[in-house]
Amino acid sequence: MSSTTTTMKAVHYEKPFQVSVREVSLPNIEHPDDAIIKVTTAAICGSDLHMYQGRTAAEAGLIFGHENMGIISEIGSGVTLLKKGDRVVLPFNVADGRCLNCEEGNTAFCTGVNPGFAGGGRHSTIASRPLTNLMPSAYGYVAMGPYAGGQAQYLRVPFADFNALPLPPGTAHEASFALLADIFPTGWHGLTLSNFRPGEAVAVFGAGPVGLMAAYSAFLRGASKIFVVDKVPERLAAAKKIAGCIPVDFSAGEDAVDIIIRQNDGKMVDRSIDAVGYQAVGSGKEAGEVPNVVLEQCIKVTRPTGGIGVPGLYVPSDPGAVDEKSSQGMMLMSFGKLFEKGLTIGTGQCNVKKYNRYLRDMIISGRADPSFVVSHEIDIDEAPKAYEKFDKRIEGYTKVLIHPNGPL
Repeated sequence: MSSTTTTMKAVHYEKPFQVSVREVSLPNIEHPDDAIIKVTTAAICGSDLHMYQGRTAAEAGLIFGHENMGIISEIGSGVTLLKKGDRVVLPFNVADGRCLNCEEGNTAFCTGVNPGFAGGGRHSTIASRPLTNLMPSAYGYVAMGPYAGGQAQYLRVPFADFNALPLPPGTAHEASFALLADIFPTGWHGLTLSNFRPGEAVAVFGAGPVGLMAAYSAFLRGASKIFVVDKVPERLAAAKKIAGCIPVDFSAGEDAVDIIIRQNDGKMVDRSIDAVGYQAVGSGKEAGEVPNVVLEQCIKVTRPTGGIGVPGLYVPSDPGAVDEKSSQGMMLMSFGKLFEKGLTIGTGQCNVKKYNRYLRDMIISGRADPSFVVSHEIDIDEAPKAYEKFDKRIEGYTKVLIHPNGPL
């Protein structure tokens, strides 16, 4: 960055359904372990829409963007594995690499990087904060630490040696590599949470980017059948691009479970994936929000002793919930049926570092190319309009990549 430049463009949250592109201060090295990257690509995520829609406690001024990659422009004195000019992609979850969870590979649950919660950051005392308040950290997300997002021209990367994944120099595979920050590993993680084994049949609920990546991961890992449930035509069309994938459209009102079982020769599937989360909707074009509907469908459609993976986002507090219990992160589910069928269920955010190095190498070798989910690539000044269209599910907006510093 120029020594005379003090500001940069960034996507700035204003209020529900309104973001703007503003000039904000450039990030600085705040700790010897920090690095600064010039952002080449950042993605708009479905999780960003929760904040955009006012479904979180996000306040004006938050800079969005937890899916980021770029070129290192500055490093702190403690950074030894990276150098200026390195091309890197960043896991959406910030981790220190030093706590017990990080040592066990559970970097999405680092206890050392989120001030105000258990672990509390570099200068906190873990014992001073209740573990019931544990909250992971991420770039540009409400309540997930003090880390600005990367829908901006530059980004500060804490614990850079640990968090940054090196990439080959140049611009090759840019779109695919950008997806290593979140959705490709998260889709893979959802399948892992379900205890999937090659040869099994899988039902994926939700054909958003994470659902498509779960289905694509099922293909890469040898699923015999892959059903993908949604009602948005463009998303169902994207699912068709995955070899062996069977789109399931529930917009006409028929229960998706019935459709899947009928198309699976009268049998339930071995594994199911909830890639929707707490803003799920019921059947029919006019159906409203039903927070527990996908969890119920997963329980119904999965064979006895099968498994359910839940990478879809659920939150402990939802200001826009349809009922009081849901607003507190509680919902009714058929636990008795879950128990009766002997189902396993795995939940939680993706430990991106557990997968991203190997998925990177699959992309480099040509074994994987997740970039088919990208629908639009835009300049940062187009971000406000892109948020509006993505939120309304119009004009084919499925996965949007922002190039904050212009075309590659």
